[in-house]
Amino acid sequence: MERRRFVAATAITAGALAACSRPPTAGPAAASTQPIHWKMVTSWPANFPGLGAGAARLAEMIGKMSGGRLTVKVFGGGELVPPFEVFDAVSQGTAEMGHSGAYYWKGKAEAAQFFCAVPFGMNAQEMNGWLYHGGGMELWRELYAKFNLVPFAAGNTGVQCAGWFRKEINSVADLQGLKMRIPGLGGEVLQRLGGSPVNIPGAELFTALQTGAIDATEWVGPYNDLAFGLHTVAQHCYYPGWQEPGPTLECMVNKTAFDALPADLQAIVEAAARATNDDMLADYTTQNQRALQTLESEHGISLKPLPDDVIAALRTTSQAVIEEIARKDEFTQRVYDSYRTYLEGAKRWHRVSEMAYYAAR
Repeated sequence: MERRRFVAATAITAGALAACSRPPTAGPAAASTQPIHWKMVTSWPANFPGLGAGAARLAEMIGKMSGGRLTVKVFGGGELVPPFEVFDAVSQGTAEMGHSGAYYWKGKAEAAQFFCAVPFGMNAQEMNGWLYHGGGMELWRELYAKFNLVPFAAGNTGVQCAGWFRKEINSVADLQGLKMRIPGLGGEVLQRLGGSPVNIPGAELFTALQTGAIDATEWVGPYNDLAFGLHTVAQHCYYPGWQEPGPTLECMVNKTAFDALPADLQAIVEAAARATNDDMLADYTTQNQRALQTLESEHGISLKPLPDDVIAALRTTSQAVIEEIARKDEFTQRVYDSYRTYLEGAKRWHRVSEMAYYAAR
């Protein structure tokens, strides 16, 4: 009896070992063990401080978190596709990922602009609250689904500067005929006030400003503006960044490619994007203050506040433009209603929290 038991146990063990040594069968579980290689196209110069570096960190993080099962190669604007063709490239599958700003795609869908920056709208903290816990992300994904895309928040610069100008802005009249690089809703507002908005990639800003092709440009803030040398071709830098108070940068993923990933790799992409979103804001908060000190102490540049009447005109016109755009279609109205409701709630709370604390400090 003992001998028979021994023989049976030995047979079971041998069978188990044989099963372990067999090649894996075909199927989703087996496919997920093969390395997956993706491409990411961006709207920024390769490794450009803040924006380009954020895209690179996102790709690096995905590779490390996945143990090399999913790797992402990053292409700067113009290296694989032009900066303003990122949306189409990812939608069509030319690249699996893209890093850009949703307001560049207003020609695809007006509502996209609300997921990047709204003049006199939400700051970075409020945008994150709306997207993650206020229904914003659900609307964003509903909008992008029809383009075969899955969007993620993947960076924020915080409140930007109003821009660099070749001449002083002393009144609303100085906006008449002003050729300025300013995308999204901010460009619509400038146009209503007599200006001429121009949308050109960041890599072309210095030359355009230097040659007089444009009279002014908004870009980001001291950190990036110093890197481009904008202070050498325009002496007047104004604040606050009414046009981009908390611009969310996006990581868009081709939906077909994303759906093909196993659940753990999908979770890694989402977690890496969220970590990048937090890290970029921390980076800009640190680097902008250092760059501002450099501009002031080494280059003699003093940032100036926009005149009160200019701010008032920009605010009034912004509200009119936003409400008009919201009425263009049912979905954009839904997005605007959600955005406005969240903003009003945040403003009520921040009057007795953030704003009260800043005043007290």
